[in-house]
Formats: sequence, C-alpha cells, structure tokens
Amino acid sequence: MASEPIYLDYRKLDNLIHSRIRLALMSVLTRVDDLSFNELKKSVNATDGNLSTHLSRLEEAGYIQVEKITEGNKTESRYSVTEKGLTAFARYIMDIEPFIG
Repeated sequence: MASEPIYLDYRKLDNLIHSRIRLALMSVLTRVDDLSFNELKKSVNATDGNLSTHLSRLEEAGYIQVEKITEGNKTESRYSVTEKGLTAFARYIMDIEPFIG
C-alpha cells in the first residue's frame, strides 16, 4: 500500500524566529507583558552578549520593543513583543506545524 508523499517547504519558515535562541525569546515574550534583560537571560539561559545580539535582531525586525526605565541612577531595559511579532510568531507556529504534526 503506497502512502501519499508529504511536502514540507522549509523556505516558508521565518529564519529570524527559527534560530533556537530567538525562538525561545519569542516563546517567552508572547506569554508575558514584558521582561527585563536579566529575566530574559535567566529564562533562556543565555550570556549577556548572545542575548543582546539576538534581542537586537528581533527589535530591528519590529518583532519586539524595548523600554528603558530609569529609577534613580539605574536604568532597566524591559522587552515586550509587538503586534508584528505576535503575527509573525503565529504564522511561524502554523508554518512549522506540518513538520512536527
């Protein structure tokens, strides 16, 4: 009995989100209102430099936004997902489902 071929077009996957660390960041940020840099670092188990690089890529794409909050002489960066990021992440989940489903 022959089975029907399965067609999986990997080119449909969003390369920006498909990176392991950026996928983790988007997964975390879509579940919360916002997180600080240190909270994200702990959540995805990343180094400062690696995290900073990947957050910048997501911010440049408009998938996340950062708000700098200053209290006294201390500044905290808080990250949140944008509407564009939510839409891209939902599309990514739909596109990857055939690969895992």
